[in-house]
Amino acid sequence: MNIHQRLAYGALAASLLAGVVTLAPTAQAGEERAASCYGSAKNYSKPAGTADVPAGRLFVTSGNCADINIKPRTNRYVMVCFETPSGGSDCPSGYTLARGGEWNVIEYGVPDGTQFYFHFRSDALSNGSWAA
Repeated sequence: MNIHQRLAYGALAASLLAGVVTLAPTAQAGEERAASCYGSAKNYSKPAGTADVPAGRLFVTSGNCADINIKPRTNRYVMVCFETPSGGSDCPSGYTLARGGEWNVIEYGVPDGTQFYFHFRSDALSNGSWAA
């Protein structure tokens, strides 16, 4: 192997190592954001006979999460609805199957300070956590 080949291999190895070093903080930052989002989660309890959580009130998104997430104890079909300026409701997407025991994104890219509520397809009892 001549000197030019050694320099080329050395440069390749250095650039690969630099790529690994720059990727690690990005992955770690994503994990920290998720931990911050889910670490700020709150519990919910929806009694039987109702479809909306919270009943008669609204949740508010925070700077901890970019999305609206729910973690029901059992599988549930749920959507997110927003209050309109006229006092009505806007439910921009259909129901999402939220799998029990795991975090499910129900609405993506919601600005901080947005008021919302969860609307369940079933009026059966549901408990779990939410983060937004």
